[in-house]
Amino acid sequence: MIRFLPMGDQALHVMLGEQIDDVTHQRVVRLHQQVKKDPILGVTEWVPTYQAITFFYSPKIISYEQLCAEVEKRWLKIKDQATPTKTRLIDIPVLYGERFGFDLEEVAAYHQLDPEEVINIHTQPTYRVYMIGFTPGFPYLGGMSQRIATPRKKNPRHKVPSGSVGIADQQTGIYSLATPGGWNIIGRTPIKLFDPKRNPPILLKMGDQIRFYPINYQEFQEIEEAIQNGEYSISISVVTQNEHTED
Repeated sequence: MIRFLPMGDQALHVMLGEQIDDVTHQRVVRLHQQVKKDPILGVTEWVPTYQAITFFYSPKIISYEQLCAEVEKRWLKIKDQATPTKTRLIDIPVLYGERFGFDLEEVAAYHQLDPEEVINIHTQPTYRVYMIGFTPGFPYLGGMSQRIATPRKKNPRHKVPSGSVGIADQQTGIYSLATPGGWNIIGRTPIKLFDPKRNPPILLKMGDQIRFYPINYQEFQEIEEAIQNGEYSISISVVTQNEHTED
């Protein structure tokens, strides 16, 4: 179940599953937390992803074989853990369609749905932040319904506004910065996912749970103004969830 793959002479890729699902995600989280708790001498950085963790290391301090052994040692300590874990549940307001959801009608037409049906389907799940990447604070979310999975745009936009909520194939996510992008944009949130003036600057982290809820344009403006004035509190609660045990 755990596989070691070399990446050049200074990185080790540790595969923890073949599927993008919650069980694999929990393995990644457990190993990530264990290495934070029990650091490996010679490891300079490690990057968790959907199904793996990549460890960057100094070969002058630790060899590839030694690193594999140290990672496996930590994995064996925690692979059968089934203790409850606490995660954050964050509610994200979204103005769907109108002037911000450039592609909502296109997504609806692709699935032969009404735009309101797409919104209802998109707001039903509780999503999991599987990883942060692409830009600082951009969350890749798991749990979107297959009913609205839509291929990336053939011609990406030169600039997608920050806060844009998009769909790309089976994924949904939120643009943390204004960047080029090919996701289908169905709405926008006034919440800032990346703010260099905030501590910490990145709002979301791996393992968080996200719920989207629809707002109208007046509510969008009110929240945006409250954020600018430092008067808005993001809805964050803590929930306890039992992890899956390994077979």
